[in-house]
Amino acid sequence: MVKETTKQTTKETRSLEQRLRDIEDRLEIYNLIAGHPPSADTGADYYTEAVYTEDGVFDRGAHLPGAKGNKAIAAIVKTPSHQEAIAGGIAHFAGLPYIELDGDKAVVTSYLQILTPRKSGESVEVPNHGSSRGYHIHRVVTSRWELVRTAAGWKIKRRMMRLVDGSEPSREILREALVAYAPA
Repeated sequence: MVKETTKQTTKETRSLEQRLRDIEDRLEIYNLIAGHPPSADTGADYYTEAVYTEDGVFDRGAHLPGAKGNKAIAAIVKTPSHQEAIAGGIAHFAGLPYIELDGDKAVVTSYLQILTPRKSGESVEVPNHGSSRGYHIHRVVTSRWELVRTAAGWKIKRRMMRLVDGSEPSREILREALVAYAPA
């Protein structure tokens, strides 16, 4: 990783075209990552298949099944269990991702919350917003998305997800995002 002082120098010496390309890359990557919640919550397997490389990997950790290959990864949202979660009102809620660009590769670090509607309990009225029993945060995970630039745009080569439960694997994903800023 490059230290901040080098990053600053690099920013000052890059051409306008290089800086514009970085901005366009970031916007494309933001949209790619932002597309995950609506695709997961609607079962849009075509989106998932399109945004992963053919040999992409989805690593969900030791306790949940992952998949290899864009077709297998996309098939996850069509499984009966995922369709049941969609019918139950599952909502994937993503935090703003941190993006590190490195030419034709990028690493994205982000949080994801899985929310589900409460099925029981007292309903709460919020003025001008209706009433509901609220939502339950089912889980929070950190994600490391490894992306590559292709002729068709940015694609996911590997996604690693780890549960935020106080254990080391989740914190390691977060630490890796900040390596460039660590003291020498």
